[in-house]
Amino acid sequence: MLARTLLFLHTSKGKALFSTHIVPDKPILVRDFIHSALYHPTHGYFSQRPASVGVLHKTISFNNLKGRKAYMKYLDNIYKQNDIAWFTPVELFKPWYAHGIAESIMRTANLSVPLKIYEIGGGSGTCAKGILDYIMLNAPTRVYNNMTYISVEISPSLAEIQRQTVGEVRTHLSKFRVECRDAADQSGWGDVDQQPCWVIMLEVLDNLPHDLIYSENQVSPWMEVWVGKKHDRETHSELFKPLQDSLITRCVEIMDWEKNHSNQSGSVSMARSIWSKVFPKPRRCWLPTGCLRLLEVLHGVLPKMSLIASDFSYLPDVRILGERAPLVSTKKNGSTLDYGSYLDARGDADIFFPTDFWLLERIDHYCSGQLKMHKDNSSKQGKKRRTITLDTSSFMDEFGLPTKTRTKDGYNPLLDDFKNTKFYLSVPTHNIK
Repeated sequence: MLARTLLFLHTSKGKALFSTHIVPDKPILVRDFIHSALYHPTHGYFSQRPASVGVLHKTISFNNLKGRKAYMKYLDNIYKQNDIAWFTPVELFKPWYAHGIAESIMRTANLSVPLKIYEIGGGSGTCAKGILDYIMLNAPTRVYNNMTYISVEISPSLAEIQRQTVGEVRTHLSKFRVECRDAADQSGWGDVDQQPCWVIMLEVLDNLPHDLIYSENQVSPWMEVWVGKKHDRETHSELFKPLQDSLITRCVEIMDWEKNHSNQSGSVSMARSIWSKVFPKPRRCWLPTGCLRLLEVLHGVLPKMSLIASDFSYLPDVRILGERAPLVSTKKNGSTLDYGSYLDARGDADIFFPTDFWLLERIDHYCSGQLKMHKDNSSKQGKKRRTITLDTSSFMDEFGLPTKTRTKDGYNPLLDDFKNTKFYLSVPTHNIK
């Protein structure tokens, strides 16, 4: 599937440093292991792959390609010509992908107040430039003149690339700035901003750290999973502890909220208990605690934000056990290798997760204060968010210009190849009782 192919490492040359230094002597939570495996300044995957995301120097002329075969050949050629890991959808389909996002903002935003857009993890700046271009050409002049576009980027090298990309149009520079920091660190945001704004996150959720919880059977309590070094100091093992981490506990409560508030009868609970004793089955579940932490910060500092997030809804051929388990993939000797355990990723592999969009919606509502834990399931409370999840093809059919990415025989890679990606839109309502 092309959507998976785009995510894999196409041109990684040279051998990665296989390191055991990402785990300290004392055990750490799985989310800290993953964060270190991906972002350790020396041994992390992204530190060793600083040019993992590519930039196309010109727009693909889809209308001049005969069909799928011609497109795949063209795609293969540009990967061979560029020593990078992968091209993001916003890059492959520029400027049309960004234009679709800009149009969705234009239709929904209150344009009587200055437009303010934040992008988390802006990559090469292609999305920012595309949105600024679209608003400059299609919005009232006052909207473009008074708008602000802020990229929150943790990578200094990518921050500089973004400035160069957006700076190709001189007038954009007065509206655009990059803040080089971690968006999940609340201290970097300053005071609470009560003004309406938009937050864009494209392919951000899949690389956020996750935690892992384990249960011996269907009714046993969940336990936290920790990672520690074995006695040989070269390999890692899992340790199980009772739930005590506050972030994990909140995520479990959100995940189990529907079950805890359903009117499940005692007979059903007893049947489950008996079944678990006769046919015990261990459970492993991956929790998007990195997403929860980020949304808690965003809702705290930008209480009137509208959110657009796009990511993978599922990943094929996952070998790692557990609900919402990640793909752990590397490129060795020109071939893609998928690991069977996340513990094998020690700075030499990408770790990326599918997004459970139902759970994302629950987390969004929780962080906005709409979903209250440990209280009755009351429908009388006014909703604070209006949310919708759309397939990428549905989103682009509604807001984009799909004719621009259609080949001569009618094949359209934007609509036909990204079946495992979705858009999530969340906007505040006026009913905040």
